Amino acid sequence: VGEQVSLKCWFKSSSPVSESLTVDWTYRPLAAGQMETIFHYQSVPYPTTVGKFKDRISWVGNVAKGDASIALQSPVMSDNGTFICSVKNPPDV
Repeated sequence: VGEQVSLKCWFKSSSPVSESLTVDWTYRPLAAGQMETIFHYQSVPYPTTVGKFKDRISWVGNVAKGDASIALQSPVMSDNGTFICSVKNPPDV
């Protein structure tokens, strides 16, 4: 709580990394709740502009090295939940 945390995501692809590669991070609260996209990457990072994670997520990955990690600033107990990283590198999914 209170300290920046890294959410790690590593991937391997049989296709070369291209501009078509996308990374999506979604979050589902611990208590039953709706899943929400909190981060999108395609050539450049697009952190969420709404919701509880607004202005608290930053890109720390390097897709050329198979890293799609993000960082979360000032985490609080209510951020607890499931964070899912999804990488697509067409034609490889």
